[in-house]
Parts: sequence; C-alpha cells; structure tokens
Amino acid sequence: MSDGKRASEAPWIRTRLRTAPGAASALAVLVLVTAFLAAAFPRAVDAYETKGLRHDITTAPPSRSVVEISRPQPGLELPQEQREAATRSDELARVGGKLLKALPAPLRADTSSVAYGVRTTKAVVATEPWLPRPDAVPPRLSYAAQSGLEEHATLVAGAWPATPAEVTEKSGAVQGVVTEETASLLKVKVGATIALPASLRKTVTVTITGIVAPRDPLGSYWSADPLMRSPSLVPDPGSPFPVFFWTGTVLLAKDAGPVLLGTAAEPALYWRVPPDATALTGPDGSRLRAAVATLESGPGLLKVREIAGGTAVVGTGLGHLVEANARMRDAISPVIAVAALGIGSVAAVVLLMTGALIAGRRRAELALMRSRGGSLRGIGGRLLAETAVTVLPATALGLLLATLLVGEGRWWPGALAAAGVGLLVCVALPLRTTLQHIRPVLGTPREDMVSARPSRRRTVVELTLLVLAVAAVTALRRRGTSTEGGTDLLVSAAPVLVALIAALVLVRLHPLPLRLATRPMARLRGAIGFLSLARAGRSSAGGALPLLALLLALATAAFGGSVVAGIGDARDDAALASVGADARISGRSERTTLPEDLVRTVSGLDGVRNAAPVRVEYGIALPKPASDAAADAAADGDGGTGTDSGTGAAAATDSRVAALVGVDPASYARAARAAGLPEFPAERLRPGGAAARTAGSGFDRVLPAIASPGVAARLGKEPRAIETLSGNFSVRVVGTTERAAAVSPTDFLIVDSRSLERGAPTTLLLTGTPDPGKLRAAVAGGGEKYAVQLRSEERARYVDTPMQAGAQRIYLTAVAAGAGYALLAVLLSLLQTAPERKTLLARLRTMGLTTAQGRRLLAFEATPQAVLAAGGGLFTGWAAIALLSPGIDLVPLALAGVAGSDTSPVTLRTDLWSLGLPAAGVVVLTAAVAGVQAWWASRRGSITELRAGDSR
Repeated sequence: MSDGKRASEAPWIRTRLRTAPGAASALAVLVLVTAFLAAAFPRAVDAYETKGLRHDITTAPPSRSVVEISRPQPGLELPQEQREAATRSDELARVGGKLLKALPAPLRADTSSVAYGVRTTKAVVATEPWLPRPDAVPPRLSYAAQSGLEEHATLVAGAWPATPAEVTEKSGAVQGVVTEETASLLKVKVGATIALPASLRKTVTVTITGIVAPRDPLGSYWSADPLMRSPSLVPDPGSPFPVFFWTGTVLLAKDAGPVLLGTAAEPALYWRVPPDATALTGPDGSRLRAAVATLESGPGLLKVREIAGGTAVVGTGLGHLVEANARMRDAISPVIAVAALGIGSVAAVVLLMTGALIAGRRRAELALMRSRGGSLRGIGGRLLAETAVTVLPATALGLLLATLLVGEGRWWPGALAAAGVGLLVCVALPLRTTLQHIRPVLGTPREDMVSARPSRRRTVVELTLLVLAVAAVTALRRRGTSTEGGTDLLVSAAPVLVALIAALVLVRLHPLPLRLATRPMARLRGAIGFLSLARAGRSSAGGALPLLALLLALATAAFGGSVVAGIGDARDDAALASVGADARISGRSERTTLPEDLVRTVSGLDGVRNAAPVRVEYGIALPKPASDAAADAAADGDGGTGTDSGTGAAAATDSRVAALVGVDPASYARAARAAGLPEFPAERLRPGGAAARTAGSGFDRVLPAIASPGVAARLGKEPRAIETLSGNFSVRVVGTTERAAAVSPTDFLIVDSRSLERGAPTTLLLTGTPDPGKLRAAVAGGGEKYAVQLRSEERARYVDTPMQAGAQRIYLTAVAAGAGYALLAVLLSLLQTAPERKTLLARLRTMGLTTAQGRRLLAFEATPQAVLAAGGGLFTGWAAIALLSPGIDLVPLALAGVAGSDTSPVTLRTDLWSLGLPAAGVVVLTAAVAGVQAWWASRRGSITELRAGDSR
C-alpha cells in the first residue's frame, strides 16, 4: 500500500467516526461488555475450580491429606551405632530435606508443618494403678519422639522434655510430655512415671516433665495422628463383650528416638509432609493425582526408597481427595457448559443483529459508493479498518477488566474468548455489509415477510438444524449431561438448538395469526388497527435474527433461573427429608421413648400448629416374599395414595428389613400434608377402615399397614407375621406411599400406634414455627437423653463449597445476561425500523393522523411481535427444561459435600419467575420504546422527515 493511499484512508476513517460517534460508542460498549463476559467465563471457571481444589485439601482431615513416608526400624543385622544414628533427629532431618526436594510437581510441602521422628506402631499396655480403667482394662499407650514440639505447642505446666545425656537403645530413662486433654482424661500429672517394657532390660522409665497445649490443634502436626492430641476410648477387639479401654500418646524428647529400638512396640521411622495447596490451580488436579499415584506405586516410590531406605512406603489419602474433587468438577462442567453455550449464542446473535442494524443504516451510502465504481475489496477494507479502530480497543479493555476483576485463572483461555468476540465483529460487520452490494442496487427493495416464500436452501438448513436438535435432546435424555469422554458440546447445546428450531418455526408461522387478525380489523371503523397489524406482518423487526436472539435469551434465562431455583428447592427437600417436619424431638438412643408430660408441654408451645407422636423401630426383619401370584396381585391392587407399587420397585430394592412406624393417623396425616408428602390415607389405619383389626393376641392380630412399594411387593396382600420390640402381630398391606415423614427414604411399614403392645412414641414431629430457645428449654427439662432437630438448622448445613458457589454465580450471571441480551435484542430490532416508522408517521400526519393516533399505531404495531416473541420464549424455555430435565442432575450443585444428605437424583424443574419475568420485560420494554419513539416523532415536524430525494 502506498503512502498516498494511507494518507487518503486515515482522514476518511476519522471522518466517519466523527460523523457517527454515537453508533461507534454504542458498538464499543456492546463489544466491551461481550468481550468482558467471554473472557470472564473461563477465568471464573478456573477460579472456582482452583478454590474448590484448595478448599477440599485444606479442609480435609490431616489424617487424609498428609503424605506420610515411613519405614520399619533399621535391621537387627546392623551395628547398634548405625541403628541408633538412623533414628536421631539430625539424620531424620537430612533425609526429610531430600524427600521434600524429591516430591513430584505440582505436589509441594507446607514446610512449616513438616514433622518427622520415631514412633511405636504397636500400643503398649500401661499397668500404672493411677491410670483410669473404664471396664477394668488398663490403657494402651503409644510413644513418639517427634520434631518441632516446642514450635507447635505451648508449655502449660512443668518443663520441656530433654535428653541430658545421649540416649541410646540401652537407656533406662527418658522424659516426655502429654497434651492437656490427655492429662485430663488419663489423670496424668507432672512428675508421673510410666513404665515402658523393653526387650534388653526390664523397663524404660518415662517421666512426664510437662503438660503442653497445641497451638493449632486441628493442624497437621497434631491431627495427622489424632491420638497425639486427644486420647480415645476404643472397644477391645479381643473381648466377646463390649469392653472399652483408653488409648493415647506420650511425646518424648526429639532425640529420644533410639530408646524405642529396644522395645517390642515395633518402632518405625516416619516423615509427615502436609501438602501446600496455596500454589495449586484447578487444572493442576490431574497432574496432582498422577503425582500422588507415582509416589504410592510408581517411579516416585523408587526415588523415595533411594533416599529413605528400601523398605520405605508412602501412604496418603490425598489422591482420593483429588479424585473426589475431579468427580464433582466433571459433574458440574457439563451443566455449566449449557449456560456458556446459551449465553455465547445469544451474544453472537446480538452482535450479528448490531451488524445488520449498522449495515441497514449505511445501505444507501455504500450503494452510492458502489455505483460510482467502488470495489468490494476497497469498501470491505475501509469497513474493516473503521470497525477495527472501534472494536479492538474495546476488546482489549474487556479482557483487561476481566483479568482484573475476575479471580485467579489462566490468562490464555480468556484472551482467546475475547479475541473471538473481536474477530466476529470485525469480520461479520464488513462481510455482511459488502455482501449486500455484490451487484449494484437501483432502489431499496421491500422486505415483505408475508409474501416472501422460503427458498429450498433455507428449508434444507432448517431441516438440518431440526435433526441436530432432536439428536442432542435424545442423547441428553438417555445419558444425561456427563459422558466418559468429558463434556459433549452437542448435548450441552441442546437448549440452544431447541430455541433455534422454535425461532425458525415461529418465523414461518408468524404471518398466519396476523393475516387472520387483519381480516376482521379491515371491517372495523378506523385504520389504526388494520395498519398496525398489516405493518407488523411485513416489518423487518420480525425477522429470524431478532426472534432467534429473543428466544435464545429467554430460554437461557429460564434454564439458568431454574437451575438456581432447583438448587434451593433440592436443599429444602433434603432438609425436610432429614428432619421429617419443621422440628423433631427424639431420644438420643433409638429405644428411648418420650414421656407424655414432655409431649404435652412441647405441643402447647407458641407457634406449634401440629404435634405428631411417632414410634420408629428400625431393622424389622421381613418374612420371605409372597408367591409370584400374590406379588402380582399386590402390584395390581389399590395403591392407597395413588402411588404404584409394582414389582419393579420390589426388584429394585429387594427389601429384607424395614422400619416400623407407629403413628396417630390423624396427627400424622396433618404432618405429612404440611411436609408436602402425598395425601396420607389415615382412615385405612382405623378400626373401621379397609382392613379392620382382628381380635386376638400375638400373630392372630392383623393390623392394617401402609407400606413402601418394595415392602408391599414382598408382603403381598395376605396377612404376614411380623416380630418387633413393639409386639408380635400380623400385618395386611392396605396401601403404599413412596415416602414417610418420620424416616429417611427407606423401606417402612406404617401402622396405628394404638394397636401396638408397646406404642410409646420415640419421636415427636412438630409443624409450625416454635421458638428454638423455648423448644430446647422445654426438652431440656426432660433430661439430656432427648435431642432437638430443626429444619432451619438442617437447611443451614448446606453451605456452598467454592466450586458450588462459583457454579451458582455463573448461572446467576447467565440469567442476568440472558435477560439483558433479550432486552437489547428488542431495542436493536426496533431501532432497525425506527427511521421507517418516523417517515410513516410524518406521511400519515399529512393525511390527518393525530398525535394520539400515531402513538397508538406504533404501540399496536410493536405489540403483536413482542407478544409472539414473549410467548415463543415462554414456550421455548418451558419445552427446553421439560425435555432436558431427565438428563440434568443437580446433586453435585446442591447436595454434594454434605455428610448424611439425601443423594437421590435432583431433577430440573421450571421456575416460573425466571420464565415469566424476562418475557414480561420484553413486552413492557417494547411498548415503552414504541411510546418513546412516537413521542419523539411527534415533536419533530413532518418537513424534517419528508425531505426531497429521501428514498424512505
């Protein structure tokens, strides 16, 4: 390119930007926001994966996360001096330093908490009479000479253990300390002595010189082996009876390790290396898992044995932690990909709409340049340069903002995403504009959607997209969002394809209701209704691109909002399933019954609307299954609550034991109704119900029972004998229900507690909002053997992990971005036809149209398209959720990581607010913009709009 050409181009670009600064600024802002979102998404994913990996490692018990390298004591064939030298702290420190350097990347050690020493691997019986013996069994103690004691503990009483003389294998006395908790529970005092049996002499006397308090009790130094910090009461494995004894650890001086070589307690050398998670990132998870695997049984273990000895072994639970983190990440990633593809598609369509708007505004200008000999390459180059001057700085600024504002993450995925946005705008806008001028156009053609006939090429494209959408939805319903090979983009794009097909179908069907509505409007007085519907049917604002943007945005917003709402609903349901009601009072032991005074007192508290006493007995052995004919009859019988109790459920559960639930039918029915369970048929458990109780005793008494489907299929419809602690009797199943309010999802039998020989309640289910303090005070009056569970407190246990919180933030952003892009699509579609509307109003005003009529005309013209788009968006969002919900499991986002939570699949459900609010916003914004356009047009004179030579 010559210098003269450069000089001629630069003023033209500068002149164009000065001529239309508003359009250039609007395009720059749109590109800035889109580039920011595109760059922020991969960084946000990296950030929550990084935080999740670090959180899982740092919050895990040190006994699982610490990498422990250990080896048995030096061989007896070695000289005594060499054996003792291997157990001294200097040699252990030297070996530990080499081991830290040999750790494979990305595994790094937290050097401030590294510990090494010598410990006994076999607990030794302590026969001192002053030690506690709960069941007349003496305690068993372990001994450890561990480094760093003074750095990780505070001396509470006495003095630090020391080694006045060099300790050898034959030493007869050493010093040690215990923690405050050990001293309290084992009655150890400063100055006490404990005899440690030895093989080469009678005993080694261990003198307790001090009591220490851990500075970080939960840190790896004290919790890698919890017995170092706290003693434990454990059962005696060799006793046939439940006999317990104390076990704990005595900490020796760090240089007292050689003395343990002379004992029969099987001493071992060890190095405990806590991992440093501060430098780990989310993508390091796979490398970290491989590093741990090679340490445990690979080349890394060979290197460890070269340093620590040929018998060294590596033990850690770090690999399981990283594997669990990877499973959660793999479960969350496909669900996040659905939101990412949805928002990315909406953003791309909106950018294309912006290019179409700009191309439409400059059609006359470029047609003039083309008619005067301008080449397509020259026009395209000028447009590319003009666009790049605006877009590239906005893209770079969006990337910079994403890098600064979004958490820690890799730089290059965000840079590629932002570059993709800039490239799309820089290429699509000039390409879209120049393709319209391949042949010079003498006039502006009319785009009449009603009279346009779709081409064969368009039909083929639409059918191809339909096949892709059906394939994606089918695959998602069959196998879910997770695949063994990672995230399937076709499956994750299923909501986008569903919205795309709906948009194309709506564009084809759009003229039909307008054509039908135009005919009766033509017979009415006045031209406003007829003109508005006629123009709405052929307006370019109703093209495929705006409708596609609206439907994609509304479907994505509805999908994201339903995911966020589904997480909350799943946690509410899990809390309710765990407690059974708003509050639950039960004995700390399964057989503890509630006294009548306690039941009356709690039932009378303010806020308690219903109290249902329940007797729960777990582990009831069920009789052998009924015959096949009886099982089939039970499956075909009346289900009581309307729940099918077919043999499929029995085959799935193979029920052999069940929980017996004795209830008061009336109060339990109210509790089940308040918990949202299916209607409980209380009348079937009463004497006059479907199966009245038979007089008699023992197995002669036949009690009607409501059972879970598996139990009902096993028992059949004939009376079956049941042996329980509440009495022996026979039951006849009179109905089934999937869930019971008193027990977690399991197999159960519900009977009337008044018909049991021992029917005292063990649980009280409360409905209402009692004051927690008063409730606990009332229960505490009955003793400490009763526990209170609140549904609100159980719900509070479901605190988001960093990975779950990050995924939810992404979906909230998806909802907001989807709604924003939907409103922007409405604005762009209306702005595209704004000049035509102004000209129409000016012409009609010269024919006598009043200002009020002009406003109604624009409002009526825009409303049908907005209503159809909003209705299509509602239907698309609902259909996408309904079609894809069987393949979406929200357990990793809602319940993963909470011990004891119900892990049954959590399916996606439609959230009406996320579905309806964006759609309503589209209609309201369309009406508002149309009103503003009409008001602005009424302020301008007709002469301003109807200029000579204007082609509009």
